Amino acid sequence: MNLSIYLAGQIHDDWREQLKQKAEEKGLNINFYGPQENHSLSDDIGENILGKQPNNLYRDDAASSINNFRTELMMQKSDAVIALFGESYKQWNTAMDAGIAIGLNKPLILIRPDSLIHPLKELSNKANVTVETIDQAIDVIAYTFQ
Repeated sequence: MNLSIYLAGQIHDDWREQLKQKAEEKGLNINFYGPQENHSLSDDIGENILGKQPNNLYRDDAASSINNFRTELMMQKSDAVIALFGESYKQWNTAMDAGIAIGLNKPLILIRPDSLIHPLKELSNKANVTVETIDQAIDVIAYTFQ
C-alpha cells in the first residue's frame, strides 16, 4: 500500500522532517505533501506572478489566492491529512487546512499538546483521531499498513 498525506501546520521548524524520518524508519510507503515552506516565496508569490500590487492588502490577497490554489490541489491529491498545532506560533493556517480537510472528507489526524485541548475542542471532535505527539500520529498511520 502507498499513502499520500498532506502535512498541515506551521513552517517555522523541522516537525515535517521529523515526521518523515519516523515514517521512513518504520518502512512506511508514504508520499508527503504540504504548504510552501519557503516563507519569503509564499509571501511574494502573488507579486512574482501578477506583478507589483498597490498595497499590502492586495499583495497579501494575491499571494493568498495562489497559496490557497496550491494547498487545495495538494490536499485533494492526498489520502489523509495530519495537522500539527504547536505552542510556539499562531495556528490560523493550520486551523483553516484542518477545516478544509474535514470539508473534503479527508481522514484527519490532529496533533495538539495538552495545553490546546480547550481551544481546539470542536476541531478535535471533528478530526478522526487526535494525538499529542508526532510519534503517536505515525503509529496511527503505521497501524493502517498492518
